[in-house]
Amino acid sequence: MQSEQLNYIPIFMQLLLAVGFVAGTIFASGKLGPKRNSQSKDKNFECGIESVGNARIPFSVKYFVVAILFVLFDVEVIFLYPWAINFRELGIEGMIKMVIFMLLLLVGFFYIIKKKALDWE
Repeated sequence: MQSEQLNYIPIFMQLLLAVGFVAGTIFASGKLGPKRNSQSKDKNFECGIESVGNARIPFSVKYFVVAILFVLFDVEVIFLYPWAINFRELGIEGMIKMVIFMLLLLVGFFYIIKKKALDWE
């Protein structure tokens, strides 16, 4: 093997270990341990609240909009970290690009506030 191919051996070992652990855990959970089923144990359970009615109730679209907006603005922070680390090396050009990026994000943020996407009723 060439030295470049040898660099991939730890990755394949990690992959094999992870897949083996998952498969072993799934196999062990199905084969080991007692099998005592009862009406009480087979009921659906969610955070101590009794399940009532159908699980297919519709959710408000506002819930999903807020979740998507959270992810959007969370990803923005991911872009700020590398910029902050390399701030001095990027110079004035990097500063101008980041100001433009932040202004675009602020425009988007004020747009969603104007559209009342974050208001709960």
